[in-house]
Amino acid sequence: MKIAVASEGTVVSGHFGHCEGFTVYEVNQGIVEGKEFVPNPGHRPGYLPVFLHELGVKAIIAGGMGATAQDLFTENGIEVFVGVQGPCDEVMKEYAKGTLTSSGSVCTEHAHEGHCNE
Repeated sequence: MKIAVASEGTVVSGHFGHCEGFTVYEVNQGIVEGKEFVPNPGHRPGYLPVFLHELGVKAIIAGGMGATAQDLFTENGIEVFVGVQGPCDEVMKEYAKGTLTSSGSVCTEHAHEGHCNE
């Protein structure tokens, strides 16, 4: 299963749409088997959920994300985890163990791009 983490370097990005890219992990039966970095192809309304779906991603992890994006991910069969902070590798260990939780928060303030992880 592929899991994408919206990333700024090695940490979870505050807002998925404006992240540097996505660290895409391959997880099999609770074990992280590999990862690759996929640069963000650009933030356009409705594009990133389809882009990640086409990569085979089954879950997205980010600090913040708007309601429309969350809905589009769900419509594309991608589970959404928001309100997540910290190093990507550590977050993935939590996900693989089944202990990662989503705050369910919705980002509504895009004026502070990159600071949206409430």
